[in-house]
Amino acid sequence: MTRPRNNKRPTRRKPLDPARRAAFDVLRAVSEKDAYANLALPAMLRDRGITGRDAAFATELTYGTCRTRGLLDAIIAAAAGRSPDNIDPVLLDLLRLGTYQLMRTRVEPHAAVSTAVEQAGIEFDSARAGFVNGVLRTIAGRDEASWVSELAPEATTDPIGHAAFVHAHPRWIAQAFADALGADAGQLNTLLSSDDERPVVHLAARPGVLTAAQLAEQVDGTVGRYSPYAVYLPGGDPGRLAAIRDGAALVQDEGSQLVALALTRAELDGPDTGRWLDLCSGPGGKTALLAALADGGRVTAIEPAERRAELVEQNTKGLPVDVLRVDGRDPGLDPGFDRVLVDAPCTGLGALRRRPEARWRRMPGDVPQLAKLQRELLASAIRLTRPGGVVLYATCSPHLAETVGVVADALRRHPVTALDTRPLFDPVDGLGDGPHVQLWPHRHGTDAMFAAALKVG
Repeated sequence: MTRPRNNKRPTRRKPLDPARRAAFDVLRAVSEKDAYANLALPAMLRDRGITGRDAAFATELTYGTCRTRGLLDAIIAAAAGRSPDNIDPVLLDLLRLGTYQLMRTRVEPHAAVSTAVEQAGIEFDSARAGFVNGVLRTIAGRDEASWVSELAPEATTDPIGHAAFVHAHPRWIAQAFADALGADAGQLNTLLSSDDERPVVHLAARPGVLTAAQLAEQVDGTVGRYSPYAVYLPGGDPGRLAAIRDGAALVQDEGSQLVALALTRAELDGPDTGRWLDLCSGPGGKTALLAALADGGRVTAIEPAERRAELVEQNTKGLPVDVLRVDGRDPGLDPGFDRVLVDAPCTGLGALRRRPEARWRRMPGDVPQLAKLQRELLASAIRLTRPGGVVLYATCSPHLAETVGVVADALRRHPVTALDTRPLFDPVDGLGDGPHVQLWPHRHGTDAMFAAALKVG
């Protein structure tokens, strides 16, 4: 006896919609290729013609999932009964995308689960689609507060660990922030929370070309609070702005603008001959502002990486800048510079709002290597500065080993004295006890820039 044929066609799975697909593809690029989400996503949205609400949804999913990866992984591990290291990386990114929607968006749970399950079936097979379905349904059975209550360290016995878990930061970064806050460590939760806020885009109007008021009118923005060149952009892709394409303005955090401006304000012993140096210039935003304010002077810009050197040339086109592709630790230059900026390579912990995956990419072991490089670059800057000249050391990190530790080493080893840097940042308040300056996103709305001015000789 023959069995009747099954004439049912296999169920056709529905692929991810364009917004979720873009988010998933960026997550894969971040995981597989160490891509930067804030660079990969805008390009992908443009290439695929994703605009409006779909673009906003893709942005929320991408950046939110990247920022909260540690929290999401802890929840996924508890629901799956296995470590994220033992989950296929593609499935893991699908689970992260689905879990973020369940925990942090208003997406209907059914939609968050079913879209991930369908894509898992397309990527793999029904068995692994079933695995994704089971994990996400378990996660959907409870809200974020319930999961946090179960998984987070106790607030009473480990307040820093608890704050780190709740705000989806690695514990070592939360500890570094608490150390830098010092007496203000009670603000740690507020600071960590500010890293999860979508940052306002800051623009810098080029002095002598466009005023901040004119730029704000052109882009329907708001004049900044502190820098005379800053404009806050309410939304959209700044790369589409005519002022950016024409070089009349740059995308630049207001804190970075203040750092460059501070160097130009520092009082020298003797005349300013206009010989200025930007020892770590890529991608050129601070270099451009320095050169625009040089008033007859000229800026030598050091950048050893070819691509970043090209960006410096692009961002300083038409300005008095000489770009040299050499190592700032031994650039082969004659000493005698009046003003030197050392915006040193760092962990970037002060810009976690703008680089959503960075908090999980950086490791504690990165700090000693970077601090060594920072000390060497600052030593080089001091050697190249004339007696009576000023070096301004800056990092986009509040980590004490990269900030006051590097400056203290320079004060011990080299003929420099620390200047009170706070007046150079006028009208900014809440800068601490000095003599250095520490900006904070939760306090000033800028990246967490550190700056210390040193006089040579």
